[in-house]
Amino acid sequence: MRILFMGTPEFAVAPLEHLVREQFEVVAVYTQPDKPSGRGRALLPSPVKRAALALGLEVVQPASLKEAGVVAQIADFHPEVIVVAAFGQILPQAVLDIPRYGCINVHPSLLPKFRGASPVAAAILAGEEVTGVSLMLMDRGLDTGPILAQEKVAISAQDTTGSLTAKLSQVAARLLLEVLPRWTRGEITPQPQSEAEASYCAPLRKEEGEIDWHQPAVDLWRRVRAFQPWPGAYTRWRGKRLELIEAVPLPAQEPLAVGQVVALEQGGAAFGIGTGEGILGVVKVQLEGKRAMSAAEFLRGQRGFIGVVLPD
Repeated sequence: MRILFMGTPEFAVAPLEHLVREQFEVVAVYTQPDKPSGRGRALLPSPVKRAALALGLEVVQPASLKEAGVVAQIADFHPEVIVVAAFGQILPQAVLDIPRYGCINVHPSLLPKFRGASPVAAAILAGEEVTGVSLMLMDRGLDTGPILAQEKVAISAQDTTGSLTAKLSQVAARLLLEVLPRWTRGEITPQPQSEAEASYCAPLRKEEGEIDWHQPAVDLWRRVRAFQPWPGAYTRWRGKRLELIEAVPLPAQEPLAVGQVVALEQGGAAFGIGTGEGILGVVKVQLEGKRAMSAAEFLRGQRGFIGVVLPD
């Protein structure tokens, strides 16, 4: 089976590696163009590109799939199926029509829930206890095609978008290996999605990370987890960004001003911050220009922090 793989972030690496490990014929890997990163703005290859080159696969990085020449190049690979995992571009109909067995999208949610660009973070933000992976046959819509297979994954209270994405990636890889042979043998009947149950999630924006202390502690705890590793949930202390890397929601024992910092020794938190409802206990932080550290270590280096009202 000739497979053309399309993917970009870390989530897509395990599915690609498992296909190669199990001797599937991956004829080419398409990924997003290298992007400038860091202070020097050096071009950084995507995780999928790095993995594909390490596996000795041909890598193609078109800026767009809409150009006739790009579509023709895809057709020249003669793929029997195209596997897409967080590629980052919409596939035009001309590409969808190329492979005999269609284009299969690997999506990290239980579709039709959380269609779109940030399904892992969206599940955490919504307080879901379970999410999963869906394999769907792609059509012209945004994650709207019929389902080939799904598998559920529990969301733990410690999960961040980073840790949950890693779990889902491994599940996706295993599910893909099971589904591909069955699909091409005609053993799977695609199941239409219920539009009545559909929900969508937009890409995360950097500015969404700034904390509004008027929100309940439980909601802020979810944001800390959902925005880790990017864009990070943060407030301001003495004009610098203070990122909360790990936190825990706690009940307020006494009335606190919104944003007020208090000393704590509860739930692993060294200090807490008053919210619209309850206290957000802080376990791990990173002050702008400094390394990440425990909240207790941060307190030892920041005299006068207890009692302030954030943002400051």
